[in-house]
Amino acid sequence: MEYFKFGKIKYEGKDSKNPLSFKEYNKDEVILGKKMSEHLRFAMSYWHTLCANGTDMFGEGSIERSFYLDDPIEYAKAKVDAGFEFMQKLGIEYFCFHDRDIIAEGKNLEETNKRLDIISDYILEKMKKTNIKCLWGTANLFNNKRFVHGAATSCNLDVYAYAAAQVKKALEITKKLGGENYVFWGGREGYETLLNTDTALELDNFAYFLKMAKDYANEIGFKGQFLIEPKPKEPTKHQYDFDTQTVLSFLRKYNLEKDFKMNIEANHATLAGHTFNHELNMARINGVLGSIDANQGDMLLGWDTDQFPTNIYDATLAMIEVIKNGGLHSGGLNFDAKVRRSSFEDEDLAYAYIAGMDTFAKGLRIASKLINDKVFDNFVKERYKSFESPLGLKIKNKNTSFKELEAYALANKNIKNESGHQEMLEAILNQYIYNE
Repeated sequence: MEYFKFGKIKYEGKDSKNPLSFKEYNKDEVILGKKMSEHLRFAMSYWHTLCANGTDMFGEGSIERSFYLDDPIEYAKAKVDAGFEFMQKLGIEYFCFHDRDIIAEGKNLEETNKRLDIISDYILEKMKKTNIKCLWGTANLFNNKRFVHGAATSCNLDVYAYAAAQVKKALEITKKLGGENYVFWGGREGYETLLNTDTALELDNFAYFLKMAKDYANEIGFKGQFLIEPKPKEPTKHQYDFDTQTVLSFLRKYNLEKDFKMNIEANHATLAGHTFNHELNMARINGVLGSIDANQGDMLLGWDTDQFPTNIYDATLAMIEVIKNGGLHSGGLNFDAKVRRSSFEDEDLAYAYIAGMDTFAKGLRIASKLINDKVFDNFVKERYKSFESPLGLKIKNKNTSFKELEAYALANKNIKNESGHQEMLEAILNQYIYNE
């Protein structure tokens, strides 16, 4: 059965007027020595693409996909069929999933795990036929009411144990599907009020949970990269994985930093009061940039709107960080984004993915030229040239003291700063965007 009534989406170039075509994403085009598809490694996000029905906090679902069925197992198989059809038509080579995306829970954990075995077998068959791969898997530890107080940070031992069992199974399924990464998103790992919260115990338990997960991954031979996805708030008022630097501090405290990298989401960065490229930069310079949830938020709304990315400026700055990172390695760009509630036709999914893929392809093109021309690199090098002087090199090499710096300051009678020329640099960035 064909679920999406459009053909294979092709690259037609920037002058094409066909909305069901790529204007910028030309997967085989070589940029900086790699194919565009290798730079970007796009992935279909199972949850928003196949599971979202347009429900929001003020209204019931507005989307009725043709693969909706009443029987949970048959519905799960229909989602697989629809998802792989969609990926083939868009030329998407990866997918990612939560365990509860691929099939609904059963009446108990045992039945749920049996269902996961059935549907993962079915997915594996599709993967073998299509050569589509699994970018990452994860466990949904936030939707069910059992997680009302958290999962790995719950005050309830029964919930903590259930969450461990759920992650254990999700790791097994991810390994079975050849997942290249496994993601932890602590949707409920935080608190609403300190009046009833033992933060020290919760953080200790959370760290131990992650350690046990890594130990079990080693036990079953799962070689994928572990990722943590930072987010500051929503649904809890304060989530422990606030931003990249907070997560790094947590990992370093508990000696977990060697085992985890970051899955950076654009909308989560802005909720934390940062720009997208700030979070990518903090991850990159600390050697923990692993993968990207490619979306954007609405600056007029203070919540996680999960919109498809269309901001060329943000995509360009993001791809500068990705290129400087040497790529995303085992990671990729998954669209943790959903069509708007009023965009309820099947073709709207294609329009959304095309827009997102074209946006990052355009960002890649512009970023590659900026890096090739060393526009900002040369400026930054010149701006910090004083640290290439004999005393500057001593500072860089950690080979000086306050006494030596005081002597230098006393002898230096004239401190002269130079302009940072921010507006000029922003204009240059705009010029590259306009002229590409």
